[in-house]
Amino acid sequence: MRTTSRFTAAAAALAVLLGPITACSSSDDAAPQSNSTTPSARPEDGNASLGHRFTPDPTIVNPHPLPFTSWTRLSDNTIGVNFQTGNPECYGVDATVTESATAVAVALRGGTRADAVGKMCTMNAVFGTVEITLGSPLGSRQVVDAG
Repeated sequence: MRTTSRFTAAAAALAVLLGPITACSSSDDAAPQSNSTTPSARPEDGNASLGHRFTPDPTIVNPHPLPFTSWTRLSDNTIGVNFQTGNPECYGVDATVTESATAVAVALRGGTRADAVGKMCTMNAVFGTVEITLGSPLGSRQVVDAG
């Protein structure tokens, strides 16, 4: 009887824990997901000091695409790209920018800082901003995530 009681209690606890996860992933509430690699426009955020200031670092190790959530116009030729990443003592970002007459496409990459490889890092979420200098004034061009 004891084994059955323990099994029932464990099953009930598991059902309670998994219930909210299942409810959150309901297809009725989920937004449609796109598998497209088409760059998508990001909203402008008027708050110029949104997050921790990161300096572009082309030496990051194991770079991977890092989507950004918004951007800020800092001057005619400078934008701040806002994103979320890990602890700045361990993680860095780099960006590649492609400009056209109608858009500024930003491919942001995140990775481990070269001086942090092998270092123990805390798992903190940090809001960050990286400044990007454009080749010509932004004007009315869209800022898109080219991730």
